[in-house]
Amino acid sequence: MASLVSFLAFHFLFTIFQYSSLAANVNYNVQTLGAKPDGKTDSTKAFLSAWTSACASGQPATIYVPPGRFLLGTATFAGQSCKNQAITIQIDGTLVAPSNYNVIGNSGTWINFESVTGVSVIGGTLDAQGANLWACKNSGKSCPTGATTLAFYNSKNIMINGLSSINSQMFHILVYGSQNAKLVGMKVSAPGNSPNTDGIHVEKSSSVTIMNSKIGTGDDCISIGPGTSNLWIENVGCGPGHGISIGSVGWEMQEPGVQNVTVKSATFTGTQNGVRVKTWARPSKGFVKDVLFQHLVMVNVENPIIIDQKYCPGGQNCPDQVSGVKISDITYQDIHGSSATEIAMKFDCSKGNPCSDINLEDVKLTYKNKPAHSSCINADGKASGLVQPNNCLYN
Repeated sequence: MASLVSFLAFHFLFTIFQYSSLAANVNYNVQTLGAKPDGKTDSTKAFLSAWTSACASGQPATIYVPPGRFLLGTATFAGQSCKNQAITIQIDGTLVAPSNYNVIGNSGTWINFESVTGVSVIGGTLDAQGANLWACKNSGKSCPTGATTLAFYNSKNIMINGLSSINSQMFHILVYGSQNAKLVGMKVSAPGNSPNTDGIHVEKSSSVTIMNSKIGTGDDCISIGPGTSNLWIENVGCGPGHGISIGSVGWEMQEPGVQNVTVKSATFTGTQNGVRVKTWARPSKGFVKDVLFQHLVMVNVENPIIIDQKYCPGGQNCPDQVSGVKISDITYQDIHGSSATEIAMKFDCSKGNPCSDINLEDVKLTYKNKPAHSSCINADGKASGLVQPNNCLYN
């Protein structure tokens, strides 16, 4: 009798455990909900349906995208009314944008997460099919602005792991107004001549980490906008592209600053810039401070180290004032490699707000296998260890 009671008790507990395990993570397969993996049938409704169900669940939920190509129009995943703060989007296939760039070209964002908490995007590929729009822009015709591929606005506790983004119309990935986001194992790819296709843009956000990623694009591999703090970038390969840039900043008079940024263990290959700070030449109360560039390798980079406080892309209708952005406490440590131009290190700072506390330590950059040159305007700081090109900072 005792053994029967024990068996029944064990069976009851095992059943409860099984039920709890199933209940712990509810799964919504977009294909079951009507999505077609043929790359032609609009599957937007199925994705939004999966999101609605996941949000309504009181348990952690997974939205599953199986192998195949799923055509997705403009989609906003809103979190304001979500009960759920543990939604995983597991992508084993490819999400593809409409081939006609006009369908999403004026929407701002193709895939938009707004005010979500605890969302993870794992694996998969996002293909925005931007080539036709780039061709339109490069021809000088009137074209849509283009859509950012994936954006998180006003969100918290975000994870993006192992995601590939290819051929974005504009920015590939945007993190805006958000806290605690981790982007790991990213692969971002667009041709070097694709306009405005920044790899990852972070703005008005804090505690963002970007690691172990490969980014090749037609604009900045990573761009850092106003109001960004506590940003950590590590083990990133950049190229082609315009490098890793703080800015542009200083367009507005009342603008939040950029602070506590670390870029370490990155390699730049054939890029327009390596590590760059760029500000507009106009009045602003913005600032850039407490930045560490460490353990970087430059391979045939046009401007390996650059601060440009007269930034003006295209050179037309440029503001011709004095940049109000104060740049201070910038450290360049253990940076080696080759420059594609004779001036490998350039600090062109504001005469109204000179750069201060620029620190150079163990920098060795060459041009055609000879020591490169440096240029300093309105910049002061110090150098220690081997510094090549010669230190031109005012001490």
